Amino acid sequence: MQQTPLYRHTFARLLGFLRPYRWSLAVSIVLAVASQAASIGLVLVTGSVIDRAIVPHDRGALWTLIWIAVALGVAKALLMMGRRFISGWQALGVEFDLRNAFYSHLVRMSFGFYDRHQTGQLMSRATVDLQSVRFFLGYGLIFFFQHVLTIVGVTAVMLYLDWRLALVALAVTPLIVALAYRYSHVSHPILRDVQQKMADVATVAEENVVGVHVVKAFAQEDAELTKFSRRSEAVFTRSVDANRQRALYVPLLSFVPLIAQAAVLLADGWMVVQGSLSVGDYFRFNIFVTMLIMPLRMLGMWIGQAQRATASGERIFQVLDEPEEVSDGPEAVDLPDGPGRVRFEHVSFGYDPARLVLEDIDLEIEPGRTVALIGHTGSGKTTLAALVPRFYDVTEGRVTIDGHDLRDVTLASLRSEIGVVAQDPFLFSATVRENIAFGAPWAEDEDVERAAQLAQAHGFIEALPDGYDTVIGERGITLSGGQRQRIAIARALIVDPRVLILDDATASVDATTEALIRSGLREAMEGRTTLIIAHRLSTIALADELVVLDRGEIAARGTHDELLASSEVYREIYEHGLLEREFAERVEARA
Repeated sequence: MQQTPLYRHTFARLLGFLRPYRWSLAVSIVLAVASQAASIGLVLVTGSVIDRAIVPHDRGALWTLIWIAVALGVAKALLMMGRRFISGWQALGVEFDLRNAFYSHLVRMSFGFYDRHQTGQLMSRATVDLQSVRFFLGYGLIFFFQHVLTIVGVTAVMLYLDWRLALVALAVTPLIVALAYRYSHVSHPILRDVQQKMADVATVAEENVVGVHVVKAFAQEDAELTKFSRRSEAVFTRSVDANRQRALYVPLLSFVPLIAQAAVLLADGWMVVQGSLSVGDYFRFNIFVTMLIMPLRMLGMWIGQAQRATASGERIFQVLDEPEEVSDGPEAVDLPDGPGRVRFEHVSFGYDPARLVLEDIDLEIEPGRTVALIGHTGSGKTTLAALVPRFYDVTEGRVTIDGHDLRDVTLASLRSEIGVVAQDPFLFSATVRENIAFGAPWAEDEDVERAAQLAQAHGFIEALPDGYDTVIGERGITLSGGQRQRIAIARALIVDPRVLILDDATASVDATTEALIRSGLREAMEGRTTLIIAHRLSTIALADELVVLDRGEIAARGTHDELLASSEVYREIYEHGLLEREFAERVEARA
């Protein structure tokens, strides 16, 4: 009972994408009407040829009617050409608008949105579903209206010529409408399910392509193929269900009009024999009935296309209707200049509000100071750092920079003042130069090289085949983990951030490279507030102060010596780090 209103609402929203093309749509409809008028005119001329030229053997009338038929045929061809050109342009325009609206919404969504949605699902909606909507709005709707116009126009002419034969031809129309409505009602949920299961297939395929190294490393090709086959079989099963419906309803929708054709043949044939109908009118009526059959048969197909487009539209609108959880407030202003004081005021946060990850965090970081966040895995270090660039909004309390609540400033101005280096940095399929200057498109070559030198990346970049113009493979796959990390550090430093966040930024480099990076970071961190999340003792040594997190709360705060004396959690972490370093030194000695 709830399906129909939802379907109609979605369909109405899809039609809204035609609003910018209302004039071209109107022209298309006019051309379609004119084209159908030319077709009807051809039928009338054909009947006239029989009654006015062939039967009375009038050659002059014959040539006149032939030239009229040629003119109507040329006009119909030109009208169809114009309509198809406009429809094609309109279809591409709708696709362009839909794709831009969808992508624009995606890039504005917060981290929480991507925590909940799989990449394959989103890509399926941006490709398969969008194509389905585009095809119907660009072509299907015009053809549907053209068929309706044909039915209305031909019916009007038939009623004018002989209302009795017209009623015979139209007697099956209620049955066709009933079948079409039933087909529409039962096909929509199945087609929507098919689209969803196709997205499931895309998700598995995307994960296996991206994670191919893991799949091969664990020799799980057969297991992943089995998983993919199960998803494909689910698509196959539901597609067979949809095909079963088409196999039942489409032939019925094609057969019922033939009953009308047979009835008209019988009726007007009998009238010709009785002398109450001319041979010309006989041909006219049968051609008109033939003209009616195709639109009536195609109604089922276009209703199915409308159902598929609406099912796809629902999946697209599910994404477009997702609210921007983290967005600029109505009165947001640019973040004013300041030294970079960061303060967490009684902050609590949970990805699920019912289960807090951080609880009552009260922490102030003085401008220009470097603070290391340390703690066991799952203690909330990365989550706490993610609140500074406002990747997520706090559940309780507030985070400020230089006294300004992050929710009161624009995201663009906030994030332009923060440099972030993630533990697993992402690089784009672009040149090294473009990757480093990603957040600073205004940067000159000297700026790029300076940032690379601070990150100790200049040396290996110069050794690449094309230096800074070397194109990095997808996700930086052509570089080592340490090289990717150093480019990510350079990318963060080039924007000259007020606040710098390093999330285990030296995790993928060896001890020698780490020492070089630390030297560059010391210079880069001067005069800016820095948050370091690290596990290596050598990296932690960069900090002026240490903050120990335990189970989402601040367990201790102070210098290394103070924490060794006062914090059991820190002593445990420190002693574990000493054991790790001692083990590494022994391995290096054996090598």
